[in-house]
Amino acid sequence: MKTTLPYPFVLAAVLTGGMQAQALFGNPLTELARLKPFEARRASSSDPNWKNGNADARPIAPGATLTLAELEGPGVITHIWFTIAHEAPFYSRLLTLRMYWDGEEHPSVECPVGDFFGIGHGVDQPFVSLPVRVSSEGRARNCYWPMPFRKSARITVTNESDQRCHAFYYYLDWQKHPSLPEDTAYFHAMYRQEHPCVMGRNYLLADIEGRGHYVGTVQSVYHVSGGWYGEGDDFFFIDGATEPQLRGTGTEDYFCDAWGFRQQDGPFYGTPLWEGYSTGDRSTAYRWHIPDPIPFTKSLRVEIEHKGSQTFPDGTVDGFIERDDLMSSVAFWYQLEPHKPWPALPPGPERLPFREQVLVVGYKALSTGTVTTGAPIEVQPLGGVTDGKQLWYKPTTADAWVEIPFTTDQEMTAELWVKLTHSWDYGIYRVRLDGRELGTFDLFNATVTPTPHKLGQVTLRAGRHNLRFECVGKADKSKGYFFGLDALTARIPVYSRPATKDLRELQVKQP
Repeated sequence: MKTTLPYPFVLAAVLTGGMQAQALFGNPLTELARLKPFEARRASSSDPNWKNGNADARPIAPGATLTLAELEGPGVITHIWFTIAHEAPFYSRLLTLRMYWDGEEHPSVECPVGDFFGIGHGVDQPFVSLPVRVSSEGRARNCYWPMPFRKSARITVTNESDQRCHAFYYYLDWQKHPSLPEDTAYFHAMYRQEHPCVMGRNYLLADIEGRGHYVGTVQSVYHVSGGWYGEGDDFFFIDGATEPQLRGTGTEDYFCDAWGFRQQDGPFYGTPLWEGYSTGDRSTAYRWHIPDPIPFTKSLRVEIEHKGSQTFPDGTVDGFIERDDLMSSVAFWYQLEPHKPWPALPPGPERLPFREQVLVVGYKALSTGTVTTGAPIEVQPLGGVTDGKQLWYKPTTADAWVEIPFTTDQEMTAELWVKLTHSWDYGIYRVRLDGRELGTFDLFNATVTPTPHKLGQVTLRAGRHNLRFECVGKADKSKGYFFGLDALTARIPVYSRPATKDLRELQVKQP
């Protein structure tokens, strides 16, 4: 009887480097007992004063580039770990990771840090997969893609925000080899985006020239309008074919899910970020072609349609129409060099689906006329919030409330978010803006955790507004009715469809 091992066992064996065939039919860790023909090396942010120092991180000024490593080959990078302290919201979209093999002019990896590690939009979000794992609430990023090089490797990170990266911690673990096999291909990762998707053509995931194999896709989408964007099929055109040799049946089908998306993760596919089907919702899905890499000898073109559902102002619904969402992606592959030069990467701020405007900073509101029911209110030092301080309100009963006035200089339509602290002695609070109820949030948590909450899309006129938080009780486990506010922010989309047009007016007839 023929026995087939689950692919993760085979992959684990292959990644350890050249195990003998007989080991495939036994313990997948058998190869660990064999002596290794390489030297273990590491480049890290460790304090040069390693005996007595603890300055184990590097700052990156706005616009500056930090060189993480310059390695001499032959070698293979086997593990990369980052954790970052940065002032800018959505910092992981504003930091650009580049990798250059063997002295090449054009990088083989050029990608925002967050997207490279499987999460788009500059969001910190944990998930688990085989080649990439993100933990510590999205702040510890690990990747295990093997990255071979024959002569040299240079890895850099550029801070494309207008704020300082206070601390960039990193490990790059690699192996120094005597030589590499002739058929060893180089790792590549390319980011691209369309903000919004271009009508009349499919979204382009990858356009590759050379010989190699495709190993993965990360796709991120920002909803310009409500509905489902995932009716688009995937197409792989191999070696110049005019018809795709690989054709899909839907976006969630390509990402190995079904009947829409939901938040989940796994070894080869997942949707670690899924906010829903409403305007302003964000998602990221990944698909690793590890058990099923896609070889090409001359070229590879990968496309996916941006089609889905739309409800129109007159109440009619179309379930299969091109959508103008904001889409971005990373393609992962191995190939022999040289690779085709890529289009210029959009500057950091242009990669964000919206610009963020702070309307209220909690601790500063104490000096701008905050009104309460009389319970104590103060500024509290706290990590993870603006300037390390929050507005801290400490009522002892459930009939408490806080009102905070603020003004806007001009009318805006934006998605509002409020960052509130959750803790073991916090209550349940209703949020009102100018008398309109926007949501109710249970702020109980076993540990102190500042947490953003979506309030929805709102049109704010120019002038004075009133933000009110009303205590409506507490969770059974909570020890109190406390409340902590970091900030109220408005996310203003970089693109919104003209109010005079609906999606049908933007359609382009396919030839």
